[in-house]
Amino acid sequence: MTVDDVAILCKGFTMAFPYVSDALNFYLGTNLLFPIATFGTFVALAILIAGRIATYEVTRLQGSGAFDRPSSGAASFLPSDIIGKLTVVAVLAGMFGAKLFDAIERADELLSDPLGVLLSTNGFSIYGGLLVGGAAGALLIRRQSISLVPMLDAFAPALALGYAIGRLGCQFSGDGDWGKQAAMELKPTWLPDWWWAQTYDNNALGMVIPSPGVYPTPLYEAFASFALFLLLWSLRKRLKTPGILFSLYLIFSGFQRLLIEKIRINIEYSIFGIEITQAQLISIALIIVGTIGILKISQFSHSSRMLFSMFILGTLTACTVL
Repeated sequence: MTVDDVAILCKGFTMAFPYVSDALNFYLGTNLLFPIATFGTFVALAILIAGRIATYEVTRLQGSGAFDRPSSGAASFLPSDIIGKLTVVAVLAGMFGAKLFDAIERADELLSDPLGVLLSTNGFSIYGGLLVGGAAGALLIRRQSISLVPMLDAFAPALALGYAIGRLGCQFSGDGDWGKQAAMELKPTWLPDWWWAQTYDNNALGMVIPSPGVYPTPLYEAFASFALFLLLWSLRKRLKTPGILFSLYLIFSGFQRLLIEKIRINIEYSIFGIEITQAQLISIALIIVGTIGILKISQFSHSSRMLFSMFILGTLTACTVL
């Protein structure tokens, strides 16, 4: 690879490619034009890869006897039998939830132009998608008389990896999920400029971002989520108590988004004098649910439970008022 190749590659990190052909034209020098959205392509990849990871884990846990046998008279479904159906239900419900939560956050626009907001191809809340899609998936699992907790553990690493891939789609398409104006005076000297600030030239919204740029928050989230995937993947065979792995996923993903929101541009609500976003409220709820899950199912002593609770509460308070 020549110096010019490296320069082009680095330049590509600061640009956005709303369509796959935009990236091909930039890197290969072609003049192709086909309307395949970059974000949609990454979402499809996220669904396929996360689905494969989840299938592998469900099959592994199924073979180890982690799932209860269905009671007599109940429909006899193996957990691995419903992965395809579960994926379709969760994806469709997730798309609805993502649009619903985004519409709630844009209430004024929704009232003035309801069809424009609901039918727009822009504006999706990732947490809305996860919550509604997850709830629909959990309902399907229960209706098939399959143990829910082992299934949640099986899906935890897949959810983290799928989120990472989806956020890369936001990053490369430049869909507007970037952060606030970057403070270059705070950048460590050893860190590449594109990791700290980007202008997202040619972004999907057609916005011109003044130099030096904004924080590339989708990139940060993708990196953090991939790290979380590696952590959960390494722990999945070591943690023997069902539910612990998924509870850890909730806690870590909640803290991740809670911190990222500090440098993102989102609508804020004032609650007890604290400015907070919809995503931060959901993050706090995830952290609380994950903490309760660990306290309920772990074998910690009373003193260990108290220390763990105090640590989570102290960290949550610090992240909220930071």
